[in-house]
Amino acid sequence: MKKLKPTTPGQRQRIIADYSMLTKKEPEKALTFGRKRRMGRAANGRITVRHKGGGNKRLYRAVDFRQDKRDVPARVAALEYDPNRSAFLALLSYRDGDKRYVLATKDCAVGATVLTGERAPLEPGNRMVLINIPVGFFVHSVELQPNKGAQIARSAGSSVKVMAHEGKYTHLAMPSGEVRKVLSSCYATIGVLSNSEHNLVNFGKAGKSRWLGIRPTVRGTAMNPVDHPHGGGEGVQPIGLPYPKTPWGKHALGKKTRKKKHPTNRFIVQRRKKK
Repeated sequence: MKKLKPTTPGQRQRIIADYSMLTKKEPEKALTFGRKRRMGRAANGRITVRHKGGGNKRLYRAVDFRQDKRDVPARVAALEYDPNRSAFLALLSYRDGDKRYVLATKDCAVGATVLTGERAPLEPGNRMVLINIPVGFFVHSVELQPNKGAQIARSAGSSVKVMAHEGKYTHLAMPSGEVRKVLSSCYATIGVLSNSEHNLVNFGKAGKSRWLGIRPTVRGTAMNPVDHPHGGGEGVQPIGLPYPKTPWGKHALGKKTRKKKHPTNRFIVQRRKKK
């Protein structure tokens, strides 16, 4: 992390990520394209997620989550920042000349060689099937279905732990504490994802949130009764309800949203920890 000098009020509390290890280059033009951002709107244009809008324009990087180029060594040509996700990207240059973006593993260095295959070496950055990864290893970018691409552990600093191999399934311990069964034929990348200190970033000023497309949030208690269940009353007072509610009267905290008869419940060995 990097703490800025307090030359202005906005920089006094500001803490940013250290980008010194990233390669100073422009994004790979063939792997980037413009993408219209809906900013919390559904297909019909209505707001479905509040407090989103504005922000700096972003160039989208096409990330290869499937990594289906098997048994072809690739060299890490560059480490780059991606405004669309919290982890860093690694630009892989394959022996056949192909170039692809993948999520960078922690301590990944330019010039390193990575490999995707069923029996790749047990080194950080290599990708292989779960059945060939020993118990106790940390992995990321895990598939839920074979050849579907990475779906689990894709954010900065995240990883899951290989707990056991049982039949055709592998038991994985999620960051939440949940233990889940995944088909052992699914692929996963060895190691922990990059930018593990992402949770320590301090914006330092409201303007930084606006750059990221995060709009201000108004407390329900500051509204009128017609606008929010918490609104109304003279001065500061409790909400007067047994539990917090959304502007539409739904439970805001502690409400379980998972279906009791969800078809994937049979893959959960141990539920996540209760807060």
